[in-house]
Amino acid sequence: MRWDDEVGRNDGGALEDQQLFLPDTFPPPAAPVPVAPSSRRAPARPPAANVVTAAMPTTPPDEAPAEEEVVFEVLPEPLEPLVDDPFVEAPLVEAPFVEAPPVPPVDLPVGKVVAVVNQKGGVGKTTSTINLGAALAAEGAKVLLVDFDPQGALSVGLGLNPNSLDLTVYNLLLDASVTFDEVVQHCKMDGLDLIPSNIDLAGAEIMLVSEVAREQSLKRVLARAKDRYNYILIDCPPSLGLLTINALTAAQAVLIPLECEYFALRGMALLMDTLTKIQERINPELEIEGILATMLDARTIHGREVLSRVTDAFGDKLFKTIIHKTIKFAEAPVAGEPIVTYAPKSGGAREYRELAKEVMSR
Repeated sequence: MRWDDEVGRNDGGALEDQQLFLPDTFPPPAAPVPVAPSSRRAPARPPAANVVTAAMPTTPPDEAPAEEEVVFEVLPEPLEPLVDDPFVEAPLVEAPFVEAPPVPPVDLPVGKVVAVVNQKGGVGKTTSTINLGAALAAEGAKVLLVDFDPQGALSVGLGLNPNSLDLTVYNLLLDASVTFDEVVQHCKMDGLDLIPSNIDLAGAEIMLVSEVAREQSLKRVLARAKDRYNYILIDCPPSLGLLTINALTAAQAVLIPLECEYFALRGMALLMDTLTKIQERINPELEIEGILATMLDARTIHGREVLSRVTDAFGDKLFKTIIHKTIKFAEAPVAGEPIVTYAPKSGGAREYRELAKEVMSR
């Protein structure tokens, strides 16, 4: 039976429920059902509160019925959100801008002479002089490094060959015609200068024996340039001879690098006795800037014990910054640079930067 025969048996009823859709056939469109026009109008409902009624124009009876009235409801105004309501976000309030207080500038000294001294060798005097001077220069200070060791290690550590130099600190000490500007060397780092040294300085002790006020020879040399620099750091030889006495006479403060090892601690008594004699007889203004613990290997019990003894013995004189062992200290002199420029992110560079800030605050 065809689907249209089945529709004819339904007495012209609605087709929506009777149509059978086959895969390739479609039903014809249904005829529109005529609707008789209503002769009565819907009664207009009275306007309610908060309701605005827009009345449509009336039509005569013989014309088409009028459309229904359009009703516009007036919605109430939205309530302000409650701040205490956790489910409603409070309006954002822009915080007032508060300017941070300016950091007070550090008052840098002018011509402060610091002698880096320890009669024991291998405790980090030259390494501390180079890297502390570079760290101070990085903080904006003008620094002069004086290589007062005949070995010339300080000059080598800054990339110079001291044996090829014609003028060194030896000439400044013994030749009055040599000027400071002829000897001073400007380093790669801004604000850092150097008075170099070489093996000739070893003969200066013999030459100075016959000089009047021989212990003040270096002081007279540095007096020519003290107003040019904020800090003057003197790298002393590992002895308590005439060169070291000259450095202590010219200095205002003493920085003592101390290796965290038993023999270095044992020699501190002799060094402190020498400093006391210098203060009493030659330089009463000399004071101890601080004791710097160097080459600490925190993995060893011995290193921690020595550091504990130094802390108990010297208290506030010990710098809070402690220099730990690192291979970067051995690599930096090969490159002729301070560690603060050779390996600026290393632990040694960070420690010397902290030491520089501590020195500037004292």
